[in-house]
Amino acid sequence: MLVARRRPRPLTSGQSPRSPEVNQKLRGHSCTVGPPRYTLTMTSVDYKKVPIQEKPLFQPPLQEIVDVLSVGLTSTFAQVDVSAVDSPDLTKSPYNLTSPGLTGNAKLVEIGGPPYLLPLVQRDKIYDLAALAQHLRSDPALLAGAGAGPWPHLGVNCEGIINLSIRNGTVDQGTRIVSIEPVGAAKGTGKYKQQRLPNSETRTALLGNYLLSEGKPGKVIKVVAKKRIGPSNFITAIRETLKNHYGDKIIGLGGMFMLRSGKVKFHVMPDFSSSRLCTDADVDGWLHYFEMRAPITNVGTLVTGDHGLDLRVQHFHGFSEHGDGGHYHYDTTPDDVHYEGYFALASSIVRVDAPVESHVVGRD
Repeated sequence: MLVARRRPRPLTSGQSPRSPEVNQKLRGHSCTVGPPRYTLTMTSVDYKKVPIQEKPLFQPPLQEIVDVLSVGLTSTFAQVDVSAVDSPDLTKSPYNLTSPGLTGNAKLVEIGGPPYLLPLVQRDKIYDLAALAQHLRSDPALLAGAGAGPWPHLGVNCEGIINLSIRNGTVDQGTRIVSIEPVGAAKGTGKYKQQRLPNSETRTALLGNYLLSEGKPGKVIKVVAKKRIGPSNFITAIRETLKNHYGDKIIGLGGMFMLRSGKVKFHVMPDFSSSRLCTDADVDGWLHYFEMRAPITNVGTLVTGDHGLDLRVQHFHGFSEHGDGGHYHYDTTPDDVHYEGYFALASSIVRVDAPVESHVVGRD
C-alpha cells in the first residue's frame, strides 16, 4: 500500500530537529564506521517493505523528438545536430559504460530523495542496486545515473556515478565514487578523489536517478551541441525544449553525454553535515565546487514533469579516465564546449521509497 504524501515545501531554519514537518529524524545511529568493506554492519532497504510506484511516460516517435530538439536547441547552442541513430559501442573509450547500449525495456528509476540527506542525513537509507534489479525482475540490466555513493563502503559521504550491469546474475561494476580529501577539509582547501567500486559493492545511499534498461544496442537519440549561446546547461536545454513542446505529456530520457571539449562546474559533497542544512544557501555553502576538464562521461536522467511522484526532474553525474568527476552543473567555457549525448526514451518511471515528508531544497 502506498503511503500518502504531502506537497513539498521549503524548509525553515526555525524548525525543530525532531519536527515531523521535515521528517528528518536521524536514524541508523548503531552503524559503526570502520574499514571500507562491503560487510560493514548497515542493512540495505528491503524493497518489499517500501513503497514502489510505476507510472507510464509519453513515447512519441524518435524522429519527432529529433525534429523538436533540432529546432529548440538552436536558442542555446550555435551548432546543433540531432539524429536517431544506432548507439556506438558504449563500452569503448571514451564512453566506458558497462553495457554496449542503452535500450531494451528502458525505464527511469528514482530512489529516495533529497529529504533523506537534508536537513540532516538519514543513515539507514542504503539501497542495493543489484537487489533492486532482482526485485524488478531485470536481468540483463544496466543501471546508469546519478546519486549518492555508498558511504558505508568508504566511511564518508561521496558522490555516486552509477554504471552497473548485471547479466545472468553476474555483476559488472563500473560505478565511480568521488569524495573530498582530506575528510573535514574546509571549503576551498580540499581536493577530490575518484575511485571505482569493486564488483562486490552494489550499494548506493539516500537518493538516485537512474536509467534501467537491458543495456542493448539499439536506436537512441543522439544530440551534438557546440558553442553555448544561451543561459541553460545542456540537460536543461533539452528538458525545457521537450517540456515547451509536449506540455503535460510527460517524457523521460535516460542515458549519457560526453563532454568532448571545454570545462564544466561540478560539485562534490563533503562528509555529512553535523548542522542542519535548511535552505539552498545552506547547501551551497556546504558543497565543494570545482572546475573540471574534458573528456568526461556523464550519466543520468531527465523528465519533463513531476507525475505526482515528487521527482527530481534532471540529475547527471560525471566520471573520467583522468580522475575528474562529480555532479554536473554547467559548462564554464561556452565558446569551446562540445557535448555529444546518447539518450534512450523511457516507457515509464519507477519511484522507489519516496520520502513521506518532502521539500524543495537541494535539487539543483
